[in-house]
Amino acid sequence: MAYQQYEAYQNNSVNTASPGELTLMLYNGCLKFIKRAKKAIEEKDHQTKNEMIQKTQDIIRELMVTLDQEAPIAKEMMPLYDFVYHALTQANIKSDLDQLEQAREIIENFRDTWKDVIKQERIRQHGQGVNA
Repeated sequence: MAYQQYEAYQNNSVNTASPGELTLMLYNGCLKFIKRAKKAIEEKDHQTKNEMIQKTQDIIRELMVTLDQEAPIAKEMMPLYDFVYHALTQANIKSDLDQLEQAREIIENFRDTWKDVIKQERIRQHGQGVNA
């Protein structure tokens, strides 16, 4: 029963999220899957490693496809997404923790920057809130 409530909450979160919040969720998903892949590499669990890295790559592909090519920042982000995708491929083929860590660092930087953008946009839209 509790799991069904959690699933309903998760579905509602995704369905009501803004595009910016959805992007943040994707970055967080990447980081979660990379963490699991790292653990799987350390435990020599090749099946789980492969699944977790492939899930991360699926998210990176989605971010690449949905990147607005007209936005000036796209020309800087796309090569980084390409690098992350390649690093994930190498991490998967070679069980290479260094490649996995490089991908994690870039995604974490994207995530942190995106979090700041969302915060600034909320402040811009709604103001600082009530000042005491």
